[in-house]
Amino acid sequence: MNRHITSKLIDGKAAAARVLAEATLEVRKMKAIGIEPALAVVLVGHDPASQVYVRNKVLRAEECGIRSLEHRLPADTREAELLALIAELNADASVHGILVQLPLPAHIDEHRVLQAVNPLKDVDGFHAENVGGLSQGREVLTPCTPAGCLRLLQDSCGDISGKHAVVIGRSNIVGKPMAALLLKAHCSVTVVHSKSANLRELCRQADILVAAVGRPRLVDADWLKPGAVVIDVGINRVDEDGRSRLVGDVDFDSALPQVSAITPVPGGVGPMTIAYLMKNTLAAARLQQPAPSTLALRTEATCPSIS
Repeated sequence: MNRHITSKLIDGKAAAARVLAEATLEVRKMKAIGIEPALAVVLVGHDPASQVYVRNKVLRAEECGIRSLEHRLPADTREAELLALIAELNADASVHGILVQLPLPAHIDEHRVLQAVNPLKDVDGFHAENVGGLSQGREVLTPCTPAGCLRLLQDSCGDISGKHAVVIGRSNIVGKPMAALLLKAHCSVTVVHSKSANLRELCRQADILVAAVGRPRLVDADWLKPGAVVIDVGINRVDEDGRSRLVGDVDFDSALPQVSAITPVPGGVGPMTIAYLMKNTLAAARLQQPAPSTLALRTEATCPSIS
């Protein structure tokens, strides 16, 4: 291990504060021309973690000046009732973003519900039209966590074109869209997963490593190229020494001397996810405006543009 490498933390809280400040400024500009961005959040059931997530999302929206609407439904809500609510929100021109908090109760078809959301209001970026558009490099609503990860990389590293990026994990929520965004940023991208041969060796080739697999401390210093930049998306709760704590997919203490930059857990990627939900809500509001004058408000809030 090269202990002469100067490591630094990538401060997700500070980065998220900058993104939220940008969103707040843009909300003011939109309101000045008669557009009031609005986000509808739908929560089915009483999952404690989901309730916390929804509360935080609504608070951030209000802080930015985005109008928020909460729809809290009982756990026994029928799928048809949920789909009817989504249809109402799709038809409401005053609602620009729709977020259905996951997970949904087992009796509801998650895929059917997510595909029912108007793609222009799909602030999670999960609709098939947005997924396909991202793979084609089009301007679409992009999943918030990967978009936040890319912003962290750009803020910390500047131009990442030509870098070799390795993404651990192939989920539809993080792994696949993260790979697409890195390709759009002109990285050479490798995606590895549980079936990959020589997993450790592949990761050691990475200039940029994004860990999004949900296994606590899977990645240690032996997996890392000296000087690599590490984005740790994992949030895993473990019990140690009689207390519960959150750790990432990367063994932070082992990795720190080896890397040039790394996100901590917590305080790294997490805050950026909600920040980019706000950016996506504003992007959705722009995409739904027929007037050409609103096009001047476009920013990187959807699929980030890399020249």
